Amino acid sequence: MRFISFTSGSCGNCCCLESKDGMLLIDAGASMRKVRRLMNDVGLNINDLNAILVTHEHLDHIRFLGTYCKYLRPSVCAPRKLHGVLAAHTFTKDYISSCRNVLEPDVWNVVGGFEVKWFEVPHDAAQTVGYAIRSEDHMVVIMTDLQNVTPEALALASQADTVIIESNYDLQMLKDGPYTPELKQRILDEGHLSNDACAEAIRRIWHPGLRNLFLCHLSGNNNTPQKAYACAAQALSSVGVEKGSVHLRTLERGAASPLIIL
Repeated sequence: MRFISFTSGSCGNCCCLESKDGMLLIDAGASMRKVRRLMNDVGLNINDLNAILVTHEHLDHIRFLGTYCKYLRPSVCAPRKLHGVLAAHTFTKDYISSCRNVLEPDVWNVVGGFEVKWFEVPHDAAQTVGYAIRSEDHMVVIMTDLQNVTPEALALASQADTVIIESNYDLQMLKDGPYTPELKQRILDEGHLSNDACAEAIRRIWHPGLRNLFLCHLSGNNNTPQKAYACAAQALSSVGVEKGSVHLRTLERGAASPLIIL
């Protein structure tokens, strides 16, 4: 299985998993033109796209979903409640009905060449979910835009060889930063996972089969890649992980990662 992030953060969220049996996107916060170009650069073909998994309805995750539906007609996969929101959303309501694929709860749903299981996470959207994705003896768990890591998310991530997890903000930078008090409180209470909370989750999900750990949705105002990376690296070290034995990477805002073999 191979992975590439096209963009990660409030500027847009969109990444791709590709296996011998299929290709899927997680979220559609990057334009189809950009994704097509970046895929071409690494030898992928956007016409091979089978499905798009949607985590929630905030615009940095679905801004271009209607365009993908209009021109590529992929299977758009989400729980029933989230699909209800997308069916009424200004950016998706005119395009999504023919692409709708409702994922059932508490089971592995077959999506293209993948098995997919969703789990709900706390965030200030109508419904926000993370995904566990299996293919080719690999298991990937992605969880972004969450106020805390739930027991179900921890249990699934503790079985995965690749975990993509939010590390949104450094607490001191947020406290000292330019946001209004109301926005700061929203981030603390309902919005996103801090570097410290991410590090605590890493300590709890660590297991010998973990190979890749990618930090996503870093804030451009309240974090730096260096701070997020250092906090996660210290968490791995604290549970006895030797440096370099886990591929630790921050996913950039507005820029693509390399195509990574998982």
